[in-house]
Amino acid sequence: MKRNRPTVVILSSDATFAREITAHWPKAKARELTEFVVIELDLGVDLRGDSFDLAIADMPADDKHPNFKHVIAAAGKPAILVSSDIPPQASSAHGSVVELGRETQSWAAMAGLLGREILRRTQAESCAREAETIRAAAEAEATLGRYMAEMRLNVNNALTSILGNAELLLQEPGLPANVQAQADTIRNMALRLHEVFQRFSSIEKELTVAARESGKKAAHAAGR
Repeated sequence: MKRNRPTVVILSSDATFAREITAHWPKAKARELTEFVVIELDLGVDLRGDSFDLAIADMPADDKHPNFKHVIAAAGKPAILVSSDIPPQASSAHGSVVELGRETQSWAAMAGLLGREILRRTQAESCAREAETIRAAAEAEATLGRYMAEMRLNVNNALTSILGNAELLLQEPGLPANVQAQADTIRNMALRLHEVFQRFSSIEKELTVAARESGKKAAHAAGR
């Protein structure tokens, strides 16, 4: 599911927990605004990895939800677990899960800063993967384009031979009507293929000019 803004799921059975998190969340530009979704932890947890980017959970001291870490791991998204069992101002990381101590006045601010950095890292990694996918696709298309450009001359030579023989065949006197029709079809199809490959040549020239102009712009921008 494509989302324009990062989504943070807040899981807690304490209503003040979500208010503390959102109140201390670092300010951001309008395009970087974060969407918060609050889920009651006591109602059971069923997290779908495609519905959020980060989970922040208020873990009860009596550990009523011992399997919650497994639920987080199964979702495949990063999480911050806030617990009173961790010493004040202490934190520990286990893979994509960060455990944060709650017995300090600044725990909410620390959670907000950690959350923002996790989201930034996640978004950067997502952009890098998308860029790599685009680069790989572009490279594959470029390889195909180079192959077609290299083969264009050979194909044109073959088409010229086919077209010439079809023209000679059509000039034969007393040629049966069915043979003449077939030779005429061969000639017409060869002409159409020749036009297609001529278009490839035109596209290659256009790409060369575009690459040259792009290089000039890049050099101009670098010289500023």
